[in-house]
Amino acid sequence: MPGIRRLEELENGERNAGGDGSSSSSAAVIYSVPGGLRDPGRLWVSWSNGNQLQLSYIENAVAGGGRVTEIHLGEGWDAERRRLAYDSLPAFALLQNQRQLGYNPGDWWEHVLEYSKSIRSVLDQPTQGKEKTSMLKAVWELIEVFYVDRSATWWLPERLVDWLAEYDKVLLSDEDTVHSKVASFQRKLSEIQFPEDDVAYWDAMASALSVGWLDVVIAFLRMHGSYRLDQLDDRQTENGLVEAVTLLIMQMPRLRPRLPDGSPGVAIGFKPDFSKAREKWRSQVSKLENSVFWAECNHRGTLLGLKKLIQVLLGNVDVLQLSTFHWMELLVAHFLHLIPFSLVLDGMRSIASKCKGLKSFGDEDLQELLSAIISNDTEILLAKCSKVFNAWMMAHVDDLLIAKGEDVRSLLEEDRQTLGGLSLKELHRLVYSQVLSSHSLTWQLAPVYLAACPNRGLGMLEALLMKQSCSNQKLALKALEICRLYELDTVSTAIARAVGVHSLKHGKKGQGIMWLQLARDEQRLSTLADQILNTITSGEADSLDNLEHFEGLCDILGSGATKHQGLSFLARYKSFKAALQNIRDLRRREASYTENLAALGRAAVTSLLQLLKSGTFPRKFWLSLLQESVELLEWPEQVLVSESETNTLLCCLQELFLARDRLEDDILSTAEPGAVDRLRLALASNLCRAILQS
Repeated sequence: MPGIRRLEELENGERNAGGDGSSSSSAAVIYSVPGGLRDPGRLWVSWSNGNQLQLSYIENAVAGGGRVTEIHLGEGWDAERRRLAYDSLPAFALLQNQRQLGYNPGDWWEHVLEYSKSIRSVLDQPTQGKEKTSMLKAVWELIEVFYVDRSATWWLPERLVDWLAEYDKVLLSDEDTVHSKVASFQRKLSEIQFPEDDVAYWDAMASALSVGWLDVVIAFLRMHGSYRLDQLDDRQTENGLVEAVTLLIMQMPRLRPRLPDGSPGVAIGFKPDFSKAREKWRSQVSKLENSVFWAECNHRGTLLGLKKLIQVLLGNVDVLQLSTFHWMELLVAHFLHLIPFSLVLDGMRSIASKCKGLKSFGDEDLQELLSAIISNDTEILLAKCSKVFNAWMMAHVDDLLIAKGEDVRSLLEEDRQTLGGLSLKELHRLVYSQVLSSHSLTWQLAPVYLAACPNRGLGMLEALLMKQSCSNQKLALKALEICRLYELDTVSTAIARAVGVHSLKHGKKGQGIMWLQLARDEQRLSTLADQILNTITSGEADSLDNLEHFEGLCDILGSGATKHQGLSFLARYKSFKAALQNIRDLRRREASYTENLAALGRAAVTSLLQLLKSGTFPRKFWLSLLQESVELLEWPEQVLVSESETNTLLCCLQELFLARDRLEDDILSTAEPGAVDRLRLALASNLCRAILQS
């Protein structure tokens, strides 16, 4: 079969099954199926979890069993990218709907904040063993902090502390960070009885304390050797100093509305109260620094290490610089220990620039991006973001940036002649839509983004829908659904017409009629009706039983068949057959004669006469139709066929005899022996009964 490779090739692990045309895939995994399945040999192709394709073959043998071949497709539009595309769509669509319904400009940032949280929850979901945290999520959340969440402006330094605690591990992959230093020493702790003898112990705590990871510092201090039961008597002063530093850290004032449960520190949400508490706390730290008990501390490592922690708490710039490894850590340390009240944008930009000059790291584009976010430099942010991340990020981040204010809105939504009359926001969405449209698994997501593009979106949406294959019924139905959602009636008609013509060319008349009806293509439907009539009259249908196939086509044509004069007899013939069947069903159910039975009989007679008088019912079917009317002519309870109606039937039978005599056709010879005689007797008897009744 074209497009499906042999199972033997898959079992050998042939690497040529890329999901988007790439040529990388892992070796196929084979699973056996136990015997006992009574099924002919069949092959199934289906998607499994994530980006895995399963080929299942059940052999044609009761005891033979079968095999399931599982292939992991290559890169490109892998499972993670598809998941991200699909899962982020509802949040984006909801935000666009809220924008169209109208909103209070002062409250719009709250809608954008909910949108941002929804996207973050999508980014937070692991796929195929990947870590939840990523650089994409880190940058997204930092933009949310500085551009969207206005409720956090007064405790912005603490928000940076939380952000760094979550994402420090992904900022640098091959260089030292506070996170890597702390994690490295944590692995050594289980092998060390007295960690205070190791300089790395104090360095790790100083680094953690500089960026506000107080819980880590306290956990490390509690592992100090002086807390061991066999050491307490000999190291009381040393233990007292360790405990004093621990209590000061636990009582450190934090300018934030709340702290996570169990977290050290004291959350204070009112700036004057925080200022007073901080001054009091710093005086206690200074008092401990000048305490006379330091002279009684006999462990030099503890003495130097605790004093280093105190210098961090007091905001010693040199110690903070030595305890951090890149400029974002140094910036957080400055905000936490030196200038916790810094809320002025120019001040933050200046401090970030100084820290970057002291502690830059390798990825220049990422540094510029983070610096632009903190400095609210949107133009540089957009330039670096498009360089670091893909089209998904650019299409979704614009709404976050616009929440900052009118300046950013005009930057992103103003039409630019250099972009062909497009705005930056529309350009980002069009690019992402093209990315989605390029793959068969994601093209149906593109209309949501194209609909949000006021200038070129609908034109590109029409082009996208018209490009869908007319040979795939499911794709065509999906395209029609999209046309209905966006009121693209012209495109819907064109798609239905194309699919209908394609179906007719491939001999699928039923499908073709259905799609042409959806397209309301009366001209083609009329031509098709003529073709059906020619087929019937040319001799392909030589009996009424063979008309059932054409009845089905005319059922699909519906009113179109009734409108076409040549095919109207098929609808009448169907009514006649239905009336006869209803009569037989009612006679089986009811033993006695009823008025309903008589009404059904008259309806059948009416349909019969309409067929014969219409002039469109082919003469070669007359004899069969007259034979079916014998049941009505021999109606036992009453006369159903009147004198004039019986004469009409006699005239039809006489015309058949004349046609035989003129050698035009001999339809009578096709009847079973005695059938014509019975018909003549039934007509004569009914005529007599009708005359006597009148």
